[in-house]
Amino acid sequence: MGRKVFVVGVGMTKFEKPGGRDWDYPDMARESGTAALKDAGISIDAIEQACVGYCYGDSTTGERAFYELGLSGIPVYNVNNNCSTGSTALFMAKQFVEGGLSECVMALGFEKMERGSLGFKYPDRTNPLGKHIDVMRDERGTTKAPVAAQMFGNAGIEHMERFGTTAEQLAEVAVTMRRHASLNPRAKYRNLITVEDVLASRLVSSPLHLLDCCLISDGGGALVVTSAERARDLRQRPVPVLGAGQAVRHSGMGKRDIVDIAARQSGARAFAQAGLSPEDIDFCMIYDSFTITVLATLENLGFCAMGEGGPFVQGGAIGLGGRLPLNPDGGGLSSNHPGMRGIFLVIEAVRQLREEAGERQVAGARTALCHGTGGWLGVMHSGATLILGEG
Repeated sequence: MGRKVFVVGVGMTKFEKPGGRDWDYPDMARESGTAALKDAGISIDAIEQACVGYCYGDSTTGERAFYELGLSGIPVYNVNNNCSTGSTALFMAKQFVEGGLSECVMALGFEKMERGSLGFKYPDRTNPLGKHIDVMRDERGTTKAPVAAQMFGNAGIEHMERFGTTAEQLAEVAVTMRRHASLNPRAKYRNLITVEDVLASRLVSSPLHLLDCCLISDGGGALVVTSAERARDLRQRPVPVLGAGQAVRHSGMGKRDIVDIAARQSGARAFAQAGLSPEDIDFCMIYDSFTITVLATLENLGFCAMGEGGPFVQGGAIGLGGRLPLNPDGGGLSSNHPGMRGIFLVIEAVRQLREEAGERQVAGARTALCHGTGGWLGVMHSGATLILGEG
């Protein structure tokens, strides 16, 4: 392992309800990138490399982003790892600083999901993934629904059949995220909901109801990453990246196991690099595309045994003041979900560790785990795990 790496600046766009402003990637890059630079107290000229994450754009999206920020002449790496892309962008930025290739790197993540992007119609997410999805439909008798909901719904059915997980336990995740969002002035949806509300909402793909599913939003986020030497001169309290890991899983590797996911490998690598274990983590930022995503991720990261995710999330355990607070910003279920949510996991973790989170502050937070999942469980997906802590 090389030099220590620190996050010294964070910035993000506002998130508006559907029908808000019509903007595009360059606007998101300019707003979030400028905010991160201001937060760090450095100029754009200090950035030596950049990692730009997005799902749906073109091969020049990163270049356009930095054109808007007014910087040229540096390497810009376009990153696409589905919904773990934001976490992957930071993973790459960490490698550059850690290995001594750069002193100061920016990671950007953004996506335009509400109105289409860069002059192209937003790709239809019901577009099939060939034989993999056909096989899943044959196995589960899946009804017609958006492909992501089908895939994660199948994971939910598998979890219920194998472990006795209930719809009420899944709903508990959504209820907790909304409670956290009610304390976050940036969150898109802040009205409180109940388990009964979740179960009464429209069934999207069994067992997932509408309120078990993430919201959709446009937006972007940015991080400034640097070395210990450079961090000493900056205005913000630096937050170290203690460990990081990545992995991919897909059905081509052998027997399909929908709830045995890439977080198992990426998490183990991050914990090993940080020299920590799940018991050492004060709070988690976990990608919550669907409520079942949270249960599978907690289990595979080792916070509870396989099959025990349902009971683990009950009784306030993942709420503020619980044994493992989860997504104090409200998560993708209630706060924001531009697809590139991985970057926002880290932004919230940094704000928590700097004790800047106001009403949603996790008391005594010293270590945080951030995990992004990209793709479709049981078909093909990625995992990116990052552990942040004290200097």
